[in-house]
Amino acid sequence: MNIIAAYLPQFHCIPENDKWWGKGFTEWTNVKKARPLFEGHRQPRRPLNNNYYNLLDDGNKTWRWQIDLAKEYGIFGFSIYHYWFNGKLLLEQPVENFLKDKTLEMPFCICWANEKWTNGWVSSENRVLMEQDFSDKEDWINHFMYLLPFFQDKRYIRIDNKPLMIIYVPYLMEKYLEPFLKCWRELAEKNGVNGITFAFQHVRNYNDPKFKKELFDYGMEFQPDFALSRKVENRNFIQAAKETTVNKMFKLSSWLQKNYGIYIHRRRNQRDVKRFSYDEVWEKILSLQPEGGNIIPGAFVDWDNTSRKGKAGSVAVGVTPEKFYGYLKRQIIHAKTVYHQNYMVLFAWNEWAESGYLEPDEDNQYKMLSAVKHALIDTGEFPIR
Repeated sequence: MNIIAAYLPQFHCIPENDKWWGKGFTEWTNVKKARPLFEGHRQPRRPLNNNYYNLLDDGNKTWRWQIDLAKEYGIFGFSIYHYWFNGKLLLEQPVENFLKDKTLEMPFCICWANEKWTNGWVSSENRVLMEQDFSDKEDWINHFMYLLPFFQDKRYIRIDNKPLMIIYVPYLMEKYLEPFLKCWRELAEKNGVNGITFAFQHVRNYNDPKFKKELFDYGMEFQPDFALSRKVENRNFIQAAKETTVNKMFKLSSWLQKNYGIYIHRRRNQRDVKRFSYDEVWEKILSLQPEGGNIIPGAFVDWDNTSRKGKAGSVAVGVTPEKFYGYLKRQIIHAKTVYHQNYMVLFAWNEWAESGYLEPDEDNQYKMLSAVKHALIDTGEFPIR
C-alpha cells in the first residue's frame, strides 16, 4: 500500500505572511498560541523536543529528518501543497530546494491548492489577500512550464506511467477546468512526460453541476471532510450538552443568580466548539464505497483546527494512537478489497494547526508513526524500497 501523506510547506517566513499576520509568522505561530477550550481538550500541541523547525534551515536538515522518519515508518511519499496565483508563487522555496537536492530521496507529487487566500479563518470580514483568476491561457502555459522540471524528476510519483498532478478544489475553475486540463495534457505530451494523471482532492458532491468528475483520471477522498460531508449524524456533533468549561460557567451563573442574586452576563455570540466522534467518523469512512471511476480512499490521523479558528473551529474527540492503528489497518484492507487501489491519501504529515500530523509530539511521541508502520506490517503492505 502506497500511503501518500499531505505535506504543508508553511514552516518558514515569507514577506506576504509578515505583512498580513505579523513579522515572523509561520504555521507554528498558530500552533503555539492555541489554548484548551473545553475539559480534556488537548491543546496546545507541542512538537517533541520543541522541534519548531524551519524548512529553510541549512543543508535541508529538516527535509532529511522528515524523509528518514517517513521511510522508517512506511510512508510512501508526500503530496506537497503548491500555491500559484497567476504567476505569483507563495511558499515555494522548500519544494524548490527539495527539487535541487537530488540526495533527498523521497517520492513526491504536487497538489495545487487553487483557492484564493483570504483572512476568513480569523475574521468575518473575509478580505481577499491573494486572488485567483483561471481564465488566462498564457498563465496556464506558464504554470505548466514552471512545474515541468518537477514532473521530469525521477522522484516524482507516477500513476499509469504519468506524473500525478492533484488539483485541490477543481470546481472553483468552473468553465475553465476542461480547457485547462486539455491544455496541460497536450503540453505534457509535447514536453516528453507522457501526459498527466490528474486527480481531484477536495470534492464533496460528485454531482455538483460545476464539476465534471469524468475529466479526471482519479478522485481522492480527503478525510475527514469527505466522510463528514456524507451526513454523519448530527448526534456526533456534541455541542452545548457537553460539560465544557463554558457550560460549567453558565451553570455557576444560574446558581449564583438563584441563591445570591448575582448575575453573570452571557455574551450573545458565545458558543461551544463543534466536536465530532473520531470513532463514528472512522466507521463512516470504513463504510464508504467508491462512487464510480478510480477513487483513491483516504485516512486521517486526527483533526482539531481550533489553533487557527478558536471557538469557530471543530475537534475530533476520542483520538488515540491505538484507535488510529486499528482504523488504518481496516482501511488498508478496505482499500485493497473494495476500492481495488494500491494508493491511499493521508491527512497529514505536518498539518500542525489542524492537528493532522504524524510527526512526533510531546504527548504521543512516535506512537502515530508506529501505528502506520504496524498497520502496514500487519496487513503485509509495508513498502519495499
